[in-house]
Amino acid sequence: MDDVPLGVLLAILAVLLVVSGLFSMAETSMMALNRFRLKHLVAQGHRGARLTASLLAHTDRLLGVLLLGNNFINAAAASIVTVLTVRLIGTGRAAITVGTLLVTLVILVFSEITPKILGATYPEKIALKASYILVPLLRLFYPVIWFINLFVKGLLWLGGVRTRPDAMSSALSLEELRILVLEGGHFIPPKHQNILLNLLGLKDITVDDVMTPRSQIEGIDLEAPFEEIQNQLATSNHTLQLLYSGSPDDVAGVVHVRKVFNQAHSGELTPETLQAIMQPAYFIPAGTPLLTQLQNFQENRSKAALVVDEYGELQGLVTVEDILEEIVGEFSGQSPHHQDYFTREGQDTVLVEGVCPLRDLNRKLGTTFRLNGPKTLNGLILETLEDIPEPGTALKIDGHPVEIVQTQDRMVRVARVTLPRQGPG
Repeated sequence: MDDVPLGVLLAILAVLLVVSGLFSMAETSMMALNRFRLKHLVAQGHRGARLTASLLAHTDRLLGVLLLGNNFINAAAASIVTVLTVRLIGTGRAAITVGTLLVTLVILVFSEITPKILGATYPEKIALKASYILVPLLRLFYPVIWFINLFVKGLLWLGGVRTRPDAMSSALSLEELRILVLEGGHFIPPKHQNILLNLLGLKDITVDDVMTPRSQIEGIDLEAPFEEIQNQLATSNHTLQLLYSGSPDDVAGVVHVRKVFNQAHSGELTPETLQAIMQPAYFIPAGTPLLTQLQNFQENRSKAALVVDEYGELQGLVTVEDILEEIVGEFSGQSPHHQDYFTREGQDTVLVEGVCPLRDLNRKLGTTFRLNGPKTLNGLILETLEDIPEPGTALKIDGHPVEIVQTQDRMVRVARVTLPRQGPG
């Protein structure tokens, strides 16, 4: 290179630094590219996206062609800088030191840091365009890259490292998907965001959390006078009625009020006809996840089920509406299906019925009662005290002051809960 003019050497060095920077930029943009956005572009038929996806499907080959080109060009650039240093400064120890520092500085600034920042800032634009160049280069140098990767894979195998054959196959966990939905608040309407978050949370909720407790199920005793049965049907708040004989534990079946009215309209309604239009009860075990039960409802074409414990004792009633409301929210606050468990006393205190579900309490009043134990306020108080409290008993549960106001039939009927203070703004 002694006969090559300095201007030509500088021009070649500039070209090498630019090409090296392009390789560095392509490498960073490929690694920083949003894989799910890329899949969307592939589905839209974007050619650059398809090429990029094919490159990312084999990251060992992609990194092979990128690093092969980058290191080869950097080595050539270092050689040219060395020649320039010798010709301009000399061959002494000081000259070698200056040359080494100069090579490092030039490559870092122009071929590494600056291009990689650009690649990380605009990954999609750069990666899709770079794929048009990288794919032909990979085909051209594939034998060399394949040979190099043999040593790489062997070294990884000796180290006990097992690589994934497809880098595009990574899937989001539910927690990662939840964070993705939360961070997408600028693009997702608040109502839709809440629905998505509620849907993702169904895996942690069981039928025990949303069912109507046994004590609140509207049921009809078939052994009662028929006149009383007719009055109950006429004043029913629910379309589905539980039928039992003597005790709610002796379930006979369920009947839809609509069918009762149709029967009454077409002919005489008697205990016999009532049992004729009755449907068998659909029982499910306590602890069934909500999402599983929603699928079971769909497969069985049912809209309601009776929840029983491990001993077969009736625990409550769950409907499709209960599950859907966990996803989209209550359909109507005035529906008789939903009781008003709260009575405001002051700015920071509220009277709460003992049968109030803790999930409703936390959701509507902003409390933070634990949900991994009892499902109602009464159950939580009894578990905490390990005794039936007397009216006037005060305690603190999960940081919330609670005062027993009224008890009845070995349970807390009404309690006064002090709400958490809201900070300014």
